[in-house]
Amino acid sequence: MGEGGLRRVAVPVTGMTCAACVRRVEKALSRVEGVSGASVNLATGKATVEHGPGVGTGDLVSAVEGAGYGAGLEKTTLGVTGMTCAACVRRVEKTLGKVPGVLRAEVNLATERATVEHLPGEAPFGELRRAVEGAGYGVEEPEESGGEERPDARERGYAELRARFLVAAVLTGLILLGSLPMMLGFMSPVPERLLDLGLLALATPVQFWAGWRFYRGAWGALRHGTADMNTLVAVGTSAAYLYSAAVVLLPGLFAGAAGDRADVYFDTSALIIALILLGRLLEARARGRTNEAIKRLAGLRAKTARVLRGGGEVDVPVGEVVVGDVFVVRPGEKVPVDGVVLGGESAVNEAAISGESMPVVKHAGDEVIGATVNGTGSFKARATGVGEETALAQIMRLVEEAQGSKAPIQRLADRISGVFVPVVMALAAATFLVWLFFGPEPAFTHALLNFVAVLIIACPCAMGLATPTSIMVGTGKGAERGILVRGGEALEGAHRLTTVVLDKTGTLTLGRPRVTDVVAADGLAEEELLRLAASAEKASEHPLGEAIVRAAGERGLALEEPEGFDAPTGRGVRAEVGGRSVLVGNRTLMEEHGVSEDGLAPRFEELSVEGKTPVLVAVDGRPVGLVAVADTVREEARKAVDALKGMGLGVVMLTGDNERTARAVARELGIERVHAGVLPGEKEGEIRGLQARGEVVAMVGDGINDAPALARADVGVAIGTGTDVAMEAADLTLVSGDVRGVARAIKLSRATIRNIRQNLFWAFAYNVLLIPVAAGVLYPFLGEEGFLNPVLAAAAMALSSVTVVTNALRLRRVEV
Repeated sequence: MGEGGLRRVAVPVTGMTCAACVRRVEKALSRVEGVSGASVNLATGKATVEHGPGVGTGDLVSAVEGAGYGAGLEKTTLGVTGMTCAACVRRVEKTLGKVPGVLRAEVNLATERATVEHLPGEAPFGELRRAVEGAGYGVEEPEESGGEERPDARERGYAELRARFLVAAVLTGLILLGSLPMMLGFMSPVPERLLDLGLLALATPVQFWAGWRFYRGAWGALRHGTADMNTLVAVGTSAAYLYSAAVVLLPGLFAGAAGDRADVYFDTSALIIALILLGRLLEARARGRTNEAIKRLAGLRAKTARVLRGGGEVDVPVGEVVVGDVFVVRPGEKVPVDGVVLGGESAVNEAAISGESMPVVKHAGDEVIGATVNGTGSFKARATGVGEETALAQIMRLVEEAQGSKAPIQRLADRISGVFVPVVMALAAATFLVWLFFGPEPAFTHALLNFVAVLIIACPCAMGLATPTSIMVGTGKGAERGILVRGGEALEGAHRLTTVVLDKTGTLTLGRPRVTDVVAADGLAEEELLRLAASAEKASEHPLGEAIVRAAGERGLALEEPEGFDAPTGRGVRAEVGGRSVLVGNRTLMEEHGVSEDGLAPRFEELSVEGKTPVLVAVDGRPVGLVAVADTVREEARKAVDALKGMGLGVVMLTGDNERTARAVARELGIERVHAGVLPGEKEGEIRGLQARGEVVAMVGDGINDAPALARADVGVAIGTGTDVAMEAADLTLVSGDVRGVARAIKLSRATIRNIRQNLFWAFAYNVLLIPVAAGVLYPFLGEEGFLNPVLAAAAMALSSVTVVTNALRLRRVEV
């Protein structure tokens, strides 16, 4: 804090390139009300801002972004324990949001994680911890809340919860046994006074030890002037327990006119706590299963690597491998880290990473991914990605971020829960007063039991779990199939799509030209024609020439070294091969050398109409045939287009290729809408045009040239291959590069949103329907049979949370 209460903070600014940028940012920051000074350093990329207490981090970030620049924020993730409902989530978010330097905080109930965006150097972990603990919750250290330590923390929490439930269950069983005479109306063999004291002794540890978590949570809420699920349970059970304790300890105050013993409700308070703890236990167990995708991914890691050191092979822990190390993978072993094959050949099963079951053959120069399983061959590779830089680590990070994110649909539940608990407290109080003053005798008993029933039945736990559990299971299921979802917003957005725009090259096609036709003439065999053409092209760097050489190699043809090689720009090549003059090129090259096409012209036109590029070949001045080259359509592309159409989606192809080639590929795939000749910079405009016509658009591309279009689309889908899995512009990434994954991703999104809606419906309907029942609205119709016993209310409340989580787990069985 500076003079006069001023505070000085450093705001990182990205995108500045010159002094004009500096002035613009300074001016924007200075205009923020409460800012007394702003100084921007272009070299460090930081703005130093002095401001008063009324200025928030969001105000400064908004000013920077409003000026057209970015604010470089950091993210801190911490584990938060003790949360039970959506009201807890809101309180933790609000508390963390008040820490100086924090822009926003997002808390996920299902993962028990808080993700905090803040200015670098501001909001250290200690301050975040104090804020959360001040709100009445626990915090796990960063090393405990991430990676492989997280399951241990969950297991400790589960073991403690189970111990408290078991103690509560045993004591409650004894309390119920002791309450049988009162419930069934027969004489107890134990004197009433002694029996009451025994019930009090049994109920006290249930109330204050087994149920301590509810008091701790309620106290944390009370300190911040709010109420949550813990408040409802603590108040409800305490009312029943304290009334019963007063009856036992001060019997004269409650005895009837004839000296009859007043009823006690230790069984009610103890059974409610035992049932709610059982619900929490079942819920915790089910929630543990929602995160199995991360556990499985973590379990894929190889433990050791065989590296070449000191002239020999040495087995070392995989954590000791560094970039540049050469490692050896033998048959059946896991690839330890990401790398590039140096020698050897093998088929590698990449199903665990890409979701595709067919092994991929690896040759020298190909990339291999850590944690994939080698087949029957062996190979050497150089490490290119280790530790947190491996594809597996990136995938795990993306999945964890997605599971910790919120979908927009969840904000509805969060907003409602913010006012829900106080409203329930008011309804419960009104219920108590109505039954106390206007109810039949025993009025106090009816008032007390209905008061407790309303409080217990209304716990909003199911609301808080409805969305995050479905997102956790949905994103985990996607990761198993090679579909990486960046967050809940992307998962929700994909179900609203009406149009899918597909980039042609590299998405619908293989992205590199291949020889598709060899047409021989003048008595020359096809193999000889291809051998001569490939020999002439051997020194060429043109993609078409490389495709011809590659095709000859695939057929095992022996090539000769060309002499007198010449490559006239844009026309083809000329070379001497085995003493013969060979021309390989377009019509212009042939015309320049006086070569007639003779009977090849009709076939040349046919191949051109098919979207292929025909290359004429002449030997010693005579036309001997042609070779057609094309960027061939992926085998799975037609199935992908059919699947999208079958889902009722419009399909558009976008390409920079010429109209003829684009139309040929579109005809082969059954695509009617084609935008050809579009430059990379114009693709974003095409997406904007579709959106202007009211279409909700997904853009599918390679994530590099298509980045602006991916970012502009409602949902950007990047086609990843191997290690290229963290494409910043995309909302979804298909690791395998199989375009059929687009339909799978949309199907997964639809199933997840349907599951979330089911959860939210039952969570809201449950409360809307049962709160009036708990308040006693059925009494005029059913008499005392219409009352909802608080014990049944507790069982129903616990069951609602378990039902929501169990319903979310059904997503694991969805076929995508």
